[in-house]
Amino acid sequence: MNNQYDDFYTRLREKIRKWAESKQGHDYKWSEYILLAPDLVHLMIKLLIDAEVPTSLKSKIAFALAYFILPLDIIPEALTGPVGYIDDIALSAYVLSSVLNNLDPMIVRRYWAGDEDILNIVQRILLTAEDMIGKGIWQKLKKYL
Repeated sequence: MNNQYDDFYTRLREKIRKWAESKQGHDYKWSEYILLAPDLVHLMIKLLIDAEVPTSLKSKIAFALAYFILPLDIIPEALTGPVGYIDDIALSAYVLSSVLNNLDPMIVRRYWAGDEDILNIVQRILLTAEDMIGKGIWQKLKKYL
């Protein structure tokens, strides 16, 4: 499983890096959030296997991770490229907010590979989620949980 995870993580990081360096990625308003996608996946996988994370939170994390990885979702990556990760990122932030409110934030921070504090990132994503993906889509995603 570790090799499969490493392969997925590496491929996702490379795909998004190339996109971000393209004109489309450079010009996209929410590129900074899409660049977080690989680290959000990494974080959720690490939280799933951490014994300190309660099962009730793991089920939410597993749902967000499945939504991220499966090709069919509200904004499919197969049709939109990396821009399609924007709904996945919003849902991940929503789930991580719940995790952070019910778990010692240090457990989450221990696995965060990004530069900025994960608490700040989650708050910023949640504040802009409706603008990023639209109010209707945002309401549908939150209903899943």
